[in-house]
Amino acid sequence: MIGRKNRINDMPDRLGPTTQRKLVMKLLHVDSSVLGAQSTSRLLSAELVQAWQQNHPGTQVDYLDLATDAPNHFSADSLGIKLGMQAEPTEAQRKENQVSEQLVTQFLAADVIVIGAPMYNFSIPTQLKAWIDRLAQAGRTFKYTEKGPVGLAGGKTVIVAASRGGVYSATESGQAAEHQESYLKVIFGFFGITDVRFVRAEGLAMGEAAKASALAAARAEIAKVTREAANQDKAALAA
Repeated sequence: MIGRKNRINDMPDRLGPTTQRKLVMKLLHVDSSVLGAQSTSRLLSAELVQAWQQNHPGTQVDYLDLATDAPNHFSADSLGIKLGMQAEPTEAQRKENQVSEQLVTQFLAADVIVIGAPMYNFSIPTQLKAWIDRLAQAGRTFKYTEKGPVGLAGGKTVIVAASRGGVYSATESGQAAEHQESYLKVIFGFFGITDVRFVRAEGLAMGEAAKASALAAARAEIAKVTREAANQDKAALAA
């Protein structure tokens, strides 16, 4: 419903200022590349956020840079409280649990999540994996039932700026070797998020012409994927 992107400003006065303040879309911008200003995924994720804000004025943006502020990888301390490993948690376990709670709360509060995700050795950066591991919490983002797991974080839109030096989408062997987009689609689907979009720039290491072509294709895709969110009509009302 592209024509309703300015619906916040078009709400009738009868809703009152309190209701209008609630109708604010929240976007979480996450970067994970360790390359700083040289990163293509960071460039594209920033352009995605900018395009989203242009199409959805008033969107509130929260930023997380996992290259400089990544959680620790899983350990007995980070899982201790979740698994009830002992009657009284240690101070280290409390601190790690606080990190997990902050990250999952931040994630669940967002209507849209934009992620810069480069390919490192056929997969995603370990910093990004560590963040996802903190989000994967039974009772928060998923639950198990007698019929299997059920996602609890549905209704969100995830947009991934995926960058990689080679071309993996054009052949079966390339697709088999790619554990970047495939993993992110599976894990967010496990959380109940069915609207996962990708802006892909591949072949970046295959010459300047290939890089320019990849960036042009990615930027054309940005214009398409930032038009509306999965929960456009309910943005932030349930957050």
